[in-house]
Amino acid sequence: MTTIANLILGLDIGGTKTVVLLGDSAGNVHVRQQFASPLHHGPQGMIEQIVAVAREISIGQQVAAVGVSIGGPMDSAAGVILGPPHLPGWEHVPLKAMLEQQLGLPVYVEHDARTGALAEWHFGSGRLPEGGHVSDLIFLTLGTGIGAGIITGGRLLHGKSWRTAEAGHWRVAEDGPLVFGKRGGWESYCSGAGIAALAAERFPARFRSVSVPELATLARSGDADAQTVFAESAAKLGYGIALLCDLFVPDVVALGALGVRLTDLLLPTAQAVVERETLPHVAAHTRIVPAALGERIGDVAALCAALQHSEGWMLQAHN
Repeated sequence: MTTIANLILGLDIGGTKTVVLLGDSAGNVHVRQQFASPLHHGPQGMIEQIVAVAREISIGQQVAAVGVSIGGPMDSAAGVILGPPHLPGWEHVPLKAMLEQQLGLPVYVEHDARTGALAEWHFGSGRLPEGGHVSDLIFLTLGTGIGAGIITGGRLLHGKSWRTAEAGHWRVAEDGPLVFGKRGGWESYCSGAGIAALAAERFPARFRSVSVPELATLARSGDADAQTVFAESAAKLGYGIALLCDLFVPDVVALGALGVRLTDLLLPTAQAVVERETLPHVAAHTRIVPAALGERIGDVAALCAALQHSEGWMLQAHN
């Protein structure tokens, strides 16, 4: 472990947008550039653009490390990306090695669900009023797909191989929209791609090409079909959360992205399902909330990919 006390370069790499920022150990962002992810350039070209922006915003600055928050299957210890569906062509890409070679800095690559969990735990809903942090927290990305980051006993959970645990791939129904190569998966119902696909499947005459924001506007205006879609999605969201709660008994389940933007359409039904499905003492113990960092969470999460390697940073949980 090292002590990261200087500025940090944060990279939030996604299939739609990429953010390159300069921040610090307090979670502050000083400089930030966002651009559409140039997927057509392939991994090599995309990384070259990221490096160029990183060099530009860090000229003359004392940067200690680079934190990378990125979704999809990966070996985070080795920093190798293993073919995320939202990043075509990124098959066995040695991202950590490539960035270290080009930037000359230590690089820490982490799954965006885990970095989101770290961000919420340290700077958001995981903080306790009396100081310190909760012991157990789960963060759900609820973006294009679903990723789960789990902090248990004040430590971020990694498997033995450091490969990603894909909770979004869970089968929660025998059938359902085909999303990311699987029918009936959790993210077939509750992710951005899943909700749009669910709407198209349930109401093909109306919602064949509807976006989630459009569907949300309709639901909030009283459209019964749109409300039906969100009711089904929210019920499946609650079912998956209930499984996680019974297994880990978290203090907090924080919902990112859609959980922040669609709180009114998703959370009440999801909460009711959790209360029905989980053991009573588990339901009473767990708070289910939209991410306290809101739309800032991606930026802070990128910093946390590096900050988690700072000595003592993950040793402040209250059991």
